[in-house]
Amino acid sequence: MSCTLVIMAAGLGTRFKGGIKQLEPFGPNGEIIMDYSIYDAVRAGFDKVVFIIRKDIRQAFDEMIGNRISKHIKVDYVYQELDCLPEGYSVPEDRVKPWGHGHAVCCCKGIVNEPFAVINADDFYGKEAFVKLHDFLAEEHDGYKMSLAMAGFVLKNTLSDFGSVNRGVCRIDADNMMEDVVETYNIRREADGKVYSGKEKKKELSEDSYVSMNMWGCPPEFIDRLNELFKDFLDKNLSDITAEFLLPAGIDYMVKSGEATCKLLESNDKWFGVTYAEDKPSVKKAISDLIASGAYPAKLWD
Repeated sequence: MSCTLVIMAAGLGTRFKGGIKQLEPFGPNGEIIMDYSIYDAVRAGFDKVVFIIRKDIRQAFDEMIGNRISKHIKVDYVYQELDCLPEGYSVPEDRVKPWGHGHAVCCCKGIVNEPFAVINADDFYGKEAFVKLHDFLAEEHDGYKMSLAMAGFVLKNTLSDFGSVNRGVCRIDADNMMEDVVETYNIRREADGKVYSGKEKKKELSEDSYVSMNMWGCPPEFIDRLNELFKDFLDKNLSDITAEFLLPAGIDYMVKSGEATCKLLESNDKWFGVTYAEDKPSVKKAISDLIASGAYPAKLWD
């Protein structure tokens, strides 16, 4: 079965400071984090990659990765622009930020028509998660509900040493089915060794909680349903110039409304990512260590 990898790479990366963080090189031959994700996806059986980007960075994407990987996998582009809105809606005058990663996936309508996995551009997930997601997408799923999947990572393995992070904190039942996912902000480990979220009203979190790193597996009809939920979001939030339509929130709604199920696919690989510029040295070292262990060749693409 044909399966597509969708990579969300249109974010502004305001906490990174300097350059386009999605295109920051980390490997010994200038590889970026997406190179490793796509390499793992190809090995797992994915046969197409769709980049969700802004039009102003298309040329940089082609030069940095698109032209190179097109020899190994089919490549397509989707543009997440502010005016990529349903008919009848217009962009508020003061809106400058994208509408969020839920909106990014909505923009794939008409381009992605097969089962797909969606990931962040600046997160390293590891081979196991791609294999499990591909196998899930290739299965037959009977029933009247949409069958979704989430690659689950343990919260303590997804923190940054250089500042707070945002994560979708999940509640899972005994059968590894997701009961809910709550987008949780300002998560960090404090001096007492415990993990907290929030600012004025902080809340302690279990460091062993499963969290979403925006690595999901979805059937093609998911995009149409997400677009319907995006319209509902706009009806309520169009005048709020900072409101974002988040992918976990859409999935949480579908699960709680009974129209979808979402299975947790636990990954034992070590996640790492680039939220802050200070994360760069540790990411480079992690990739170097993986190459030394034989997990990846020094040069990914011939």
